[in-house]
Amino acid sequence: MDNMNWTNCSDFFAMGGYGLYVWGSYLVTAAAIAVELMSLRGRRRTIRLRLTRMRDRK
Repeated sequence: MDNMNWTNCSDFFAMGGYGLYVWGSYLVTAAAIAVELMSLRGRRRTIRLRLTRMRDRK
């Protein structure tokens, strides 16, 4: 196992040779969370519009 004492930033970002996997995983996770939040916002907007239309019909 590689020593996890990093001497500079490039060693930290390289993560002992696994940096691409580690940072790629973080990127994919952040993108999935962003897509989920946008989806929730859209669904909320749709529900609010439907409720407003139902209220206005009465």
